Amino acid sequence: MTTDSTAGTTVKNHILIVDDHPFIIQGYKNAITRYKPDEFEFFIEQANDCKSGYDIITNPDTKAFDIAFLDISMPAYEEKGMFSGEDLAKLLNKYMPNCKIILLTMYTELLKIKNIIDAINPHGLVIKNDLTFDELLFGFDKVINNEIYYSQSIQKMMDLDQSETIEIDLFDKQILFHLSKGTKTKEITQYIPISLEAIEKRKLSLKKRLDLKEESDIELVREAKKRGLLF
Repeated sequence: MTTDSTAGTTVKNHILIVDDHPFIIQGYKNAITRYKPDEFEFFIEQANDCKSGYDIITNPDTKAFDIAFLDISMPAYEEKGMFSGEDLAKLLNKYMPNCKIILLTMYTELLKIKNIIDAINPHGLVIKNDLTFDELLFGFDKVINNEIYYSQSIQKMMDLDQSETIEIDLFDKQILFHLSKGTKTKEITQYIPISLEAIEKRKLSLKKRLDLKEESDIELVREAKKRGLLF
């Protein structure tokens, strides 16, 4: 965030928007550019999947962003271990630690929301169904003024009884991702550098932690999505 020395009061903000729906990106742009136009000037870059988001963030010529809007669910970039907007958020925290991150999702399960907050601690977290033009401006105002913004549904969920979160590592995450795409267990070794025996052990461990006993891989994927471990 910089001040225009010529205008004296105009604050320049560099914004990143990553979403795989162009009309949603346009909606964000429309709202952002209408926010206090006499006080702020916004330079917006956009991406539509994990790969294009990764390329922008890691490009050494990219100017550090002040605020980033990241959709949780979007096409993955497997080669770099980017499977969701959450992974892009972690990348931003590494490359641009001062960037304020606003995450957006369609998921409404408490455990998923808790996992996101624990892993990223975003400045903003929004259930897309809560989002209106006015609400977007309200949340943007809070974040740009260094406040935390959770949309209404998230605030209500956080008032519910707290549940134990389950943390998984990158290999578990990749196993779940490939299972969700219909990849057979024996073929997953083509994509991640661990043995078939290690993959089977990890699957069994995941099922036990999710109280699934000996259920199928389909049930494992379904429960992982429900619990916020797979987006």
